[in-house]
Amino acid sequence: MNKSLIFLAFVSATVHAQMQYPTTRKVDHVDEYHSVKVADPYRWLEDDRSAETAAWVAEQNKISFGYLEKIPYRGLIKQQLEKVYNYPKYSAPRRKGEYFYFYKNDGLQNQSVLYRQKGANGTPEIVLDPNKLSTDGTTRLTVFNLSKNGNFAVCGFSKGGSDWQEYQIMDMKTLKMLDDRLEWVKVSGAAWQGDGFYYSRYPKPEGSALAAKNENHQVFFHKVGTPQSADELVYEDPANPQRFHIAYVSEDERFSFLTISDRGKGKDGNALFFREKGQKDFRPIVAEISDYQFSIVDNIGNKFLLRTNKNAKNDRVVLYDPATPDEKNWKAILPEKPEPLQGASTAGGKLFVTYLKDVTTRAYVYDLNGKLENEVPLPGLGSAGGFGGEREDKSVFYTFSSFNYPPTIFSYDIASRKSTIFRNPEVAFKPTDYETKQVFYTSKDGTKVPMFLVYKKGLKLDGANPTILYGYGGFNISLTASFSPLLIPFLDNGGVYAQANLRGGAEYGDKWHEAGMRLQKQNVFDDFIAAGEYLIAQKYTSKERLALRGGSNGGLLVGTVINQRPDLCKVAFPQVGVMDMLRFHKFTIGWNWIADYGSSDNAEDFKNLYAYSPLHNIKEGVNYPATMVTTADHDDRVVPAHSFKYIATLQEKAAKSTKNPLLIRVDVNSGHGASNTAKSLEQTADIYAFMFYNMGLTWK
Repeated sequence: MNKSLIFLAFVSATVHAQMQYPTTRKVDHVDEYHSVKVADPYRWLEDDRSAETAAWVAEQNKISFGYLEKIPYRGLIKQQLEKVYNYPKYSAPRRKGEYFYFYKNDGLQNQSVLYRQKGANGTPEIVLDPNKLSTDGTTRLTVFNLSKNGNFAVCGFSKGGSDWQEYQIMDMKTLKMLDDRLEWVKVSGAAWQGDGFYYSRYPKPEGSALAAKNENHQVFFHKVGTPQSADELVYEDPANPQRFHIAYVSEDERFSFLTISDRGKGKDGNALFFREKGQKDFRPIVAEISDYQFSIVDNIGNKFLLRTNKNAKNDRVVLYDPATPDEKNWKAILPEKPEPLQGASTAGGKLFVTYLKDVTTRAYVYDLNGKLENEVPLPGLGSAGGFGGEREDKSVFYTFSSFNYPPTIFSYDIASRKSTIFRNPEVAFKPTDYETKQVFYTSKDGTKVPMFLVYKKGLKLDGANPTILYGYGGFNISLTASFSPLLIPFLDNGGVYAQANLRGGAEYGDKWHEAGMRLQKQNVFDDFIAAGEYLIAQKYTSKERLALRGGSNGGLLVGTVINQRPDLCKVAFPQVGVMDMLRFHKFTIGWNWIADYGSSDNAEDFKNLYAYSPLHNIKEGVNYPATMVTTADHDDRVVPAHSFKYIATLQEKAAKSTKNPLLIRVDVNSGHGASNTAKSLEQTADIYAFMFYNMGLTWK
């Protein structure tokens, strides 16, 4: 070991030995679940508005940031991240009338700016710059939906990373906001029909707007130029307060649709209703909520293209005729395929469809009767999305990306069936310097699980490479191949990035999802553990050079795995995690996750949840990995109390037996994800610094 590494190891060991965590007050609080008594000594940390909680957070941050500030190359990492991230980034454009609308970030702007231009080659003009809406750049533009004639747009704003939104209306001729302001909007679209639009909101919460349970989701219709108090209540269901109600409208505005889901009762599907413009009552397409999902792709006259997973684990598209609504009369347009359906949209009179084959996109064009016309050739194995548009469009845009292929926007001409590059990113990155591969490893029960690996060419398989293993494994979400410039400095420092496609996701359709949910959740943890063991066995890394990382449901994943296998890795990053599996449904929209997790209110579910809940399975006398929990003060999706209680318990039970730091990093004015570019770069720099420092490595 060279002198610099010896010095770093000495300093790190000294800091760890001297580290004193805040003393967290304990209370005598016990809950009883199905005759089992469960202590909750840090229940008071759930009160996000108390001065005591605020003081505790300040003390934890003082220790955590004090630790991070002592890492000598922390500033260097941040500089390198800023350098690689500082290039223009564009979204795919969307046409409305004579204008093309798109987002652009010049490089390090905290928020992307909304532009428009006349025609594909016109001069861009700024429509809205969110960077001017707050001094710290944490107010985001979350929604921008244009009316059919393009005269008005609904603009949704989120402050400080919150899921709560405020809707305003912009006059697209003057680019000025009207006086309309709609508050307490959440889990909502903005669906225009005539002189107004449908949206969803909750009643103003009582008590904490951060943590209060969200109930009685309502659909309203807002007419332009009127106060919110005059909005028409379109639908609510107070008898079932934990349902989502969302309205959307067909492109021709002839039909409006209402989708209703009840995931709080463990149902993974939805009911679906429609009504024609001018009608008051909704008619059922699917009247009852079940575990099957239904959504409208488009209407063809008075018939509907309907996407569903009923009788199709990988999804299919059918034609629904309201005149003969019985399911036996549904006409198959796109029958189920061996690969899961990723996306289906229409544009220019065609049906654009993407499928996932071993977690990579394949794109096809069909006519509206389901006849295959052609495949859209993609640049390689990666992820493609977009393909949407209006009926009179002659072309559509899509974006292709992979780990070593920066997001590139293509224009696809419908008549010629050819793709051309519309915008090529200017990132300083040589794809030929890096290797991307997909491997399949074997999980505990024999299941083959795919995993992407990214590293610099010439990597030696000697077990000495710092490696990040990232996972999620839940909620029918696929982790596909996509480019992140923030990986470049890590890879250039000899790092390996591994992304495991665990069960619980959508990578192989509903069967893959179901194999990792509720009573099958342990499969997800086993898949993640097996991924780590594979990386070690194949000498990509070692236990002393492996870091586990995941956010939200992935934070739960990391927290659970280091309880079950604390010896698997050297460093762990449970980020904005669901850590208290007995009480997650008590906050905000946490009840929505019951469909995936189950609920402690159910005896069988309780037994399963209690067995793996990260908070409740921390062990005394165990040497835990160096752990840095991350959360934020405005996270109203997975409330920070999850992370607060978890780190307090970890510090209490494992501080004496653990040789590594156990820290929490609480971001300010941020939410479930970083609320601006600066905060994202700062957090990533701290993650890399913490990881390398605890592995005894230097950063160049």
